[in-house]
Amino acid sequence: IRAIGITNQRETTLVWSKLTGECVYNAIVWQDRRTASSCDLMKTEVWKDLRLEDYIRKKTGLIIDPYFSSTKLAWILKEVVGKDESINPKDLLFGTVDSYLIWKLTAGRSHLTDVTNASRTQLLDIELGDWDQSLLEYFNISAGLLPKVKNSADEFGTTDVSCFGATIPITGVAGDQQAALIGQCCFDEGMSKVTLGTGCFIMTNTGNKRSRTADGLLTTIAYGLDGKFTYASE
Repeated sequence: IRAIGITNQRETTLVWSKLTGECVYNAIVWQDRRTASSCDLMKTEVWKDLRLEDYIRKKTGLIIDPYFSSTKLAWILKEVVGKDESINPKDLLFGTVDSYLIWKLTAGRSHLTDVTNASRTQLLDIELGDWDQSLLEYFNISAGLLPKVKNSADEFGTTDVSCFGATIPITGVAGDQQAALIGQCCFDEGMSKVTLGTGCFIMTNTGNKRSRTADGLLTTIAYGLDGKFTYASE
């Protein structure tokens, strides 16, 4: 085995102890709607002289909805970590499923994610490819919780020998819908894929320019290679 690639369910939110590797709460999956009331309130707020909804759309390409990781993470920090004095927030890490798998496979040596998964957290500036400090401030999320963001094809560490009996490099990561776009070879602007599973997902490659988010469409990062982003409309 020359290398490992990871594709995963996006948005699903995990918080775990870097001391024990155990999650402080069950994974909250993308379908979970427990933060719907918080999202309704967010739609009425102003942030950085913009409607919060407009600020989030501008920075992340996403709409305000419980679907994304931000409000799920904020909920865990408030309702679980904030109410359990035995938990030291400085010992915790956040990740989507890719980050958790990488952390486990590397025996805690790599706390990383790729731009496709990061772009679905509602915390990433999709033009800079890094966490938006203002949104971290709004959600009261410490930057120390978050994984480092890398290209979709990159060095994510090597597996611990205890996993497979060998050290195998992890060299590719992409969220499931982006991975399907890649798998269907939609590398040219205007090419689209449709996948049917738990939901119906339509994604169109928009090249090196982000599309304008309108009529329920989302702007997201299709993949990142060599520090350059290809965008998609979903």
